[in-house]
Amino acid sequence: MNAAGAYPPVSALQVALACRCPRCGKGKLYDGLLAVAPRCAACGLDLAAEDAGDGPAALVILVLGALVLLCASLVELAFAPPLWVHAVLWTAFIIGGAIWMLRVMKAWLIAMQFRHHLLDGA
Repeated sequence: MNAAGAYPPVSALQVALACRCPRCGKGKLYDGLLAVAPRCAACGLDLAAEDAGDGPAALVILVLGALVLLCASLVELAFAPPLWVHAVLWTAFIIGGAIWMLRVMKAWLIAMQFRHHLLDGA
């Protein structure tokens, strides 16, 4: 924070990848796996009313579904593994990818809402 009390702009991409506060870039954005913290511990930004809606989930379903379909098809054509290998491999990939992508997409949408002054207390 500078002398006037304003925070320097933080990159939405940095906020999303690090899952940090959209105002200061230092405080943790999440209180748990996907629950938004009520307030930033570093700068005090009120995040209690933040709602990213269904946007992150819809985008993750589309992008991750297409990626898994492409990768599973390539693995099948190249190696022709038994079905149980596909089940184990893609289940783990989908669960891990969905959690990571949801955290990043939700953080990115929150950062964009903050940047465009759509958050209370911004």
